[in-house]
Amino acid sequence: MKAHVYLFARKHINTDEIIPARYLNEHDEVELAKHAMEDIDPDFVAKVNVGDVIVAGEDFGCGSSREHAVWALRGAGVRAVIADSLARIFFRNAVNNGFPALEIPGISGRIADGDEIEILLDEGLVRNLTQKEEYSFIPYSPFMKSLMSAGGLLAAIAARETRGRFF
Repeated sequence: MKAHVYLFARKHINTDEIIPARYLNEHDEVELAKHAMEDIDPDFVAKVNVGDVIVAGEDFGCGSSREHAVWALRGAGVRAVIADSLARIFFRNAVNNGFPALEIPGISGRIADGDEIEILLDEGLVRNLTQKEEYSFIPYSPFMKSLMSAGGLLAAIAARETRGRFF
């Protein structure tokens, strides 16, 4: 997948900053998207393009467990998140919703806002086409890949009911 980078280099962006708690009564991704990242960057939704990838600093998605954070980003057209490190609960919510979330230590200091990248999920590789660099990450396990390709945990369970197996 090719994408452009939307950089949030700061550490500890929490789920309340990704989607403020005052909007958690909403479950529609399009409606949630209107408020994605608004307390950090009020113009985020107007500036982010469908297919962009957020690159962030350490501990992205820390704080409360809320699938709404993934839904808001996906609703805004964000295709994936790559961070120096991810909060475990955000990572699991992302995978459970079929949303790529990758850890590459130090990525936020090596990539620039607007860089064009290519993500090769199976190979565990991100190519920075702008800077002509490559960054590696630990690829998803076969089970995690099956969840991602199914569109998330609930879709994988539904498929399992049909096929009798996950992969």
